[in-house]
Amino acid sequence: MHDAIQAKLVYAIGAMPETASDNDWFRATAMALRDRLVDIWLNTRSEANRLNKKRVYYLSMEFLIGRLLLDTLNNLRLTEPTRRALASLGVDLDRMREAEPDAALGNGGLGRLAACFMDSLAALGIPAYGYGIRYENGLFEQRINDGWQKEYPEQWLARGNPWEFAHPDKRYRIGFGGTVEYIGGDDSTARAIWHPAETVEAVSYDTLIAGWRGRYANPLRLWSAQAPTPLQLSALDQGDLIGAAAARVRAEAISRVLYPNDATPEGQLLRLRQEYFFTAASLQDIVRRHIEEYGTLTTLPQHAAIQLNDTHPAIAVPELMRILVDEHEFGWGRAWKITRATLSYTNHTLLPEALESWPVAMIERLLPRHMQIIYLINWFHLKAVERAGSSDPAFLANVSLIGENGEKRVRMAHLAFLGSHCVNGVSALHTTLLRETVFRDLARTTPTRIVNKTNGITFRRWLIDANRPLTEMLTHTLGERVLDDPRCLKELERYADDADFLAKLRHARSLNKARLAEHLYKCTGIRLPMQALFDVHIKRVHEYKRQLLNILEAIALYQAIRTNPDAPWVPRVKIFAGKAAASYARAKLIIKLINDVAKVVNSDPVVGDRLKIVFAPNYSVSLAEIIIPAADLSEQISTAGMEASGTGNMKLALNGALTIGTLDGANIEIREHVGEENIAIFGMTATQVAERQREHLKGAAAVVASPRLKAVIDSLANGMFSPDEPGRFLPIVSSLTDYDHFMVAADFEAYWQAQRGIDQLWQSGDGWWRTSLLNTARMAWFSADRTVRDYAREIWDVPVA
Repeated sequence: MHDAIQAKLVYAIGAMPETASDNDWFRATAMALRDRLVDIWLNTRSEANRLNKKRVYYLSMEFLIGRLLLDTLNNLRLTEPTRRALASLGVDLDRMREAEPDAALGNGGLGRLAACFMDSLAALGIPAYGYGIRYENGLFEQRINDGWQKEYPEQWLARGNPWEFAHPDKRYRIGFGGTVEYIGGDDSTARAIWHPAETVEAVSYDTLIAGWRGRYANPLRLWSAQAPTPLQLSALDQGDLIGAAAARVRAEAISRVLYPNDATPEGQLLRLRQEYFFTAASLQDIVRRHIEEYGTLTTLPQHAAIQLNDTHPAIAVPELMRILVDEHEFGWGRAWKITRATLSYTNHTLLPEALESWPVAMIERLLPRHMQIIYLINWFHLKAVERAGSSDPAFLANVSLIGENGEKRVRMAHLAFLGSHCVNGVSALHTTLLRETVFRDLARTTPTRIVNKTNGITFRRWLIDANRPLTEMLTHTLGERVLDDPRCLKELERYADDADFLAKLRHARSLNKARLAEHLYKCTGIRLPMQALFDVHIKRVHEYKRQLLNILEAIALYQAIRTNPDAPWVPRVKIFAGKAAASYARAKLIIKLINDVAKVVNSDPVVGDRLKIVFAPNYSVSLAEIIIPAADLSEQISTAGMEASGTGNMKLALNGALTIGTLDGANIEIREHVGEENIAIFGMTATQVAERQREHLKGAAAVVASPRLKAVIDSLANGMFSPDEPGRFLPIVSSLTDYDHFMVAADFEAYWQAQRGIDQLWQSGDGWWRTSLLNTARMAWFSADRTVRDYAREIWDVPVA
């Protein structure tokens, strides 16, 4: 690696070793590794073609891949050789790798799952392409200003991306608007020519994802939007400088940011343009490749499995139908069979506001041919339902692709369901609720299978990369085989009562906590007590994820400590991190509350080191890799029935954090695997939550029943934490005492009691570390490799070892 890195530094970067910056060294190292990845990828592609392997195509709006340097080094088993090579050049790997920015390609669990799947697909030798958008500015960089979240553009591409290959020759024309011309065929399914009024070009950029031990590699292909003509010279000749570049600005906006604010019609239109843009480009690329290899799309389902990661790429259903019917002259029935046999769909949410729907008028204006195809799919669907004996108007309205309560809207989840041969949930509870709620009626009308595929995480990043002290301890105890087969972790159980082993586990955690404390001090100025229990709540900020419940309990704990400062309180550090959507005012107010409470608590000499609260800004994959290994307690406290699965719960438990949580998402399966005695479950079940929501019960009764909660709410109402604006948190007070939709007030007392049980376990000494060890030992089932194997065998029909 020494010579390869030095050559890249000089001849690709144009820098001299004596004056090179850490960023120069990072780019040179990445390029040297990229050369190796190319060789692996060429061998992977050659083997796939020689053996006629079926390919998987994973379409996702997000790929939260984070930094790639350490991940790639680890997967190629080159970390230590590279460390030595850089050291011989006077470069420290651990310092240098901080120069790599997090790829701003995702927001939360959806994108991180996609990234884990790309890792596992390569590790398992399954030929695959990931398809998404190359966002220039990502979601946003979060900064905390006077306790408030402020959003700034992410600049992850400002200094280039050494991992990617630009393919200016691989570009596809994507149309919007215009008119449709029918050209023949029967009346109902006549072929048509779409004449778009606007065309944008999708240009591909490939990043190669290395599989474990460098056996295979797969490309992540991201699309960048460009105008076919970057400058309108006629406008420029007339002195209209802005008009001359208008088309370019409009086109490039498509790949500018992730999830533009959709609170306005303009924002909604941009979101729909993004979704169609990357889906259409990806399908054109898939079809081109298939035609080149097999000559006809008749065999597409035998050689391609297209997975739609949530509803964002659901427009693939009418787009593939358009390609088959209009461009390749398939009859409607045959095209529909090919489409359904090729596509499958992962649902990630039960929340009505997250189940995408688009105004019919908007689709008619932006994608006129697709709206015609959607109408036709719906017509055939409803006729089939009626022929099967279901003529009830309410039932037909419920299973229709078009929602007509008020403004007519296309239900994208319904469209994805109808156009796929298989639909999966991402945890056992989530899949059950899909069958019983969102798709209950629709499932009775189609042969689409609903199956469960509980999410998984890649242990290679979230244990081997992120937690070096624990990994060294595991390999010393179990050998290198634990890196290849996580089922070996089960053997740790024999050390559960070994005091010496538990002491080593405690020491490994202390090293990780010291690293986190140093990082948080640098970015927040708050010093953390090392002997404290590190209580971690890291995820997207949303009311159903209930960061509010956590900070309310923190206020109650603060008040209890002040009332009785001589009691034997367990020192605790509450660590929050996560971004709120830019337009989500309530979530941003919760972030402000956390920071206002932290300001009061952290400066109170009566409390001292017995309670500290810190909000870590700009949550990212890299920040998670620092926080997760240091966590003692994992907050998984979503309102039961609202979290589809979660993957943060898996990462934290794998690293030995005890989970405190509701019976929601994958928490249920984690409990089954680690044992009821090794997880702290509290609160209402999904059934109980649904019953209270149907009754529209207010939180006031729970407040009256809990003097502790009443004192907390009174402190918010009287401005104790916002003396500069006493009424700041009155909207939160109202949400707790009026309709308690997210059951924060209803679950408060159960949560408080569960936290005091945590205190008792922490004070037990080895009892805590025994529980921590058993969590790590029993998490093997949650490997993304297991999840991807299940997809391959039961959805994609792809052979896998």
